Amino acid sequence: MPLRFPRARRHALTLSTAVAAAALALGACSAPAEKPAAEQPAEQPAAQKATGAFPVTIDSALGQAKITQQPKRVVTLGQGSAETAIALGIVPVGIESYAWGSDQSGYLPWIHEAVTKSGGTLPKQFTGGEDIDVDTIVELEPDVILAPWSGITKEQYSVLSGIAPTVAYPDLPWSTNWDQQIEIVSKALGKPEEAPKLISGIKRRLADAAATRPQYKDVSFSYIYTTGPGTLGVFKPEEQRVAMVSMLGLTPDPVVNEFKETEGTDSALIGLENAQKLAKSDLVFTFYTDAKTRKEIEAQKLYAAIPAIKRGGVVAGDDTPFVTASSIINPLTVPWVVDRYLPLIDKAVATVEK
Repeated sequence: MPLRFPRARRHALTLSTAVAAAALALGACSAPAEKPAAEQPAEQPAAQKATGAFPVTIDSALGQAKITQQPKRVVTLGQGSAETAIALGIVPVGIESYAWGSDQSGYLPWIHEAVTKSGGTLPKQFTGGEDIDVDTIVELEPDVILAPWSGITKEQYSVLSGIAPTVAYPDLPWSTNWDQQIEIVSKALGKPEEAPKLISGIKRRLADAAATRPQYKDVSFSYIYTTGPGTLGVFKPEEQRVAMVSMLGLTPDPVVNEFKETEGTDSALIGLENAQKLAKSDLVFTFYTDAKTRKEIEAQKLYAAIPAIKRGGVVAGDDTPFVTASSIINPLTVPWVVDRYLPLIDKAVATVEK
């Protein structure tokens, strides 16, 4: 399944798990006295009842979803909607699987932890993407299908909406803002008043982490990616993973704004020949899909010559759940990833001479 890269505002970029064949589109922090990440509670107003008036009609780029009563059986497609539903106290009966980012449990770890901790039943996972397992969705008898951050097609929407009211994206595939997605899911589940609380909780969690790291102030960074040897791209400041790092107190290198955005994405393919233009970035954030790919990329002379990389000022997670969580901002990924992120950033920041 492709690793998806979220866009913070309108459009999105998708890279394959092989590394990043630029095409998500899809793709999320701590004081010493805090609990370890695994113990961090998700913000889950589980006992709260829905207060939104039904019926509710939610418009999308693919059609209207008319939800006549409080949904009890929820199915989610794409990414992020399951986490928001869980944070609202509603565990979906079914979710699209994402094996690449899952741990040994077979689930995205923040979903597994939140559901098991609450004593709930883990959702059934099914194939999504281009080949949605419609038969399984039918068997799950959903009251609503949530897909505001997904790539479902008009044809798929037609089938899905025949099963249950289906909430698609408001603009383009993989194009919904992280906070907008929370608002949409909360409205669909009859808890619109909870959306601002979840959004402010995410911002507060990142701000609290930033407050413990004054050494991050005035440290610049570029968030880069490759689509294979010989290539180089940068994510723009609005892109979700960049936004997350920024909310942790670091500053995007303004040089990235000089590069022309690849149409429909919050990124720019600049070419490895332009690697030297990142010379003033104090740190480089990136990811690799496997050890072999990392070795190939780092062996390139132009890549290795980027000052931050040469100096060891690189932040790159070495496991797929971390890469996934640090690419997505939602109520479960942020508390899960923060405490895992900070030590990596601390190590890289220590290489910076000011």
